[in-house]
Amino acid sequence: MTPTEETGSNVLSHKHLLGLSDYSAEDIELILANARQFRDVLYRPIRKVPTLRGTTVVNLFFEPSTRTRISFELAEKRLSADTVNFSASGSSVSKGESLKDTAQNIEAMQIDMVVVRHSSPGAAHFLTQCVPSAIINAGDGAHEHPTQALLDILTISDNFETFKGLNISIIGDIMHSRVARSNVYGLTALGANVTLCGPATLMPVELSHLVEHGNVRITHNLDEALEECDVAMALRIQLERQGSNRLPSLREYHELFGIKMSHMDARPDLLVMHPGPVNRGVELASSVVDHERALILDQVTNGVAVRMAVLFLLSDGQKKPVG
Repeated sequence: MTPTEETGSNVLSHKHLLGLSDYSAEDIELILANARQFRDVLYRPIRKVPTLRGTTVVNLFFEPSTRTRISFELAEKRLSADTVNFSASGSSVSKGESLKDTAQNIEAMQIDMVVVRHSSPGAAHFLTQCVPSAIINAGDGAHEHPTQALLDILTISDNFETFKGLNISIIGDIMHSRVARSNVYGLTALGANVTLCGPATLMPVELSHLVEHGNVRITHNLDEALEECDVAMALRIQLERQGSNRLPSLREYHELFGIKMSHMDARPDLLVMHPGPVNRGVELASSVVDHERALILDQVTNGVAVRMAVLFLLSDGQKKPVG
């Protein structure tokens, strides 16, 4: 079945992917349908298609990244796109050049798409006002990380027939998590119920906005969050922020909010996810990370497929066959 047959359309209603807050269920389903096709490509003997041959993509990373950057690079290469990698370290940015000037100078080299990661919320949206290329947000501050949420959603969809009535708990540092925000928008758009769980000191002040967005509830009790939970998504506790004294200790955090084997044993159908990198013994017990019901490596594989789908749908390549 083709993506068009599954969704009724093969064109996104957006030029850019800045976040999922304004993406409809139909747009998300279209991305998932294409991602499933591209995932099949990843298991072929020759894992490459000519879909974006002649398209130039710039990876504009102003923040350190390993998984996201490599995943985008691999997705671009699998689609036969020409890839240019930019990092702030050692670039003109370190000499005082602005984001706008950097983007416009790169645009002058005749590129088609920009994948941007930046520490400032709204950086991806700002770029849409500076250059005509399609912009893909690879994470902007504590705002959104849409492709991470899309790969999470694809991973969940592999294990359930529908999102309607599904109970997803997102556990951890909600305050600093762009992943949590994008997942709330995407999962509720598809009909899932979302529980946000974590210490009160790691909950954002704008929780009311997230709650109003859909079927979202808040709890500071892990057992309550895991009650009738289908999928538990643990978020990384950002060790670099521990100087802010928002947690008494990582050991206490694990005792109160870490998912342990006792939770897995008590809930034989519970699936566990994590966007990575995992702090073993903090968000998840090491035995949970390695458990057969942990979907962490599936998320990594799905990340390449989802990013291939996004690149395809936001480029002129959507007029071409998948391959």
